[in-house]
Amino acid sequence: MEELSRDDRAKLVDQFGQRFEAGAALYSEGDDATHCYIVHEGRVRLVKRIRSAERSLTVLRTGDLFGEDALLPEGRRAAAAVALTDLEVLALDRKTFGVLLSTDARVAEQLVAQLVRRLRDAEEQLENAMLRDHPSRVVNTLLKLAHEAEVTDRGHSIHVSPLELSSRVGLDVDAVKRAVQQLRDGGYVRIVQEQILVPDLEALTSLYDLLGMKEDVRGGIS
Repeated sequence: MEELSRDDRAKLVDQFGQRFEAGAALYSEGDDATHCYIVHEGRVRLVKRIRSAERSLTVLRTGDLFGEDALLPEGRRAAAAVALTDLEVLALDRKTFGVLLSTDARVAEQLVAQLVRRLRDAEEQLENAMLRDHPSRVVNTLLKLAHEAEVTDRGHSIHVSPLELSSRVGLDVDAVKRAVQQLRDGGYVRIVQEQILVPDLEALTSLYDLLGMKEDVRGGIS
């Protein structure tokens, strides 16, 4: 979407735009999947019920694609989607999505890149699930985000909210906040609004290695 001209984006919004208020459900887990969506403005949260608890899978922003299970024949929703803020999306059925991809290579390239990122995020969540202690999970994710983040004179600047970080780490928000506070107390990160600043990436990497050695020792003892 970002690579399209303003006029092209406006035309797509006129044809396929839908609005949702914050807190509204776009669809529920198990629903028939009829449309996929691209976020035009706002943020949306993907949620999956695991036993009796709801878990955040990810938080998506402007330009992100979701609901891609609609691209499969007789697809069903693998997770629920809830508007985290007031939200405007493009709602595309399978046929329209195919036409859009075939007629605009820029859109096709961008959406394929997003699907690759989503796969990489899923691999990161699997990796975190294999780490036993919470600080290691948080540090592992922060290191990956830092390598993609803007580098400023204050360090690597990661734009992420507690809820978004929680989704990527695979822990509840309170557990993530406690781990981040420990890192902050240790001087490994600084918090500025919804930004996490990593002033010394090498120090954070060394901490991750140290946490890994401690986990190996505990595993050996048990």
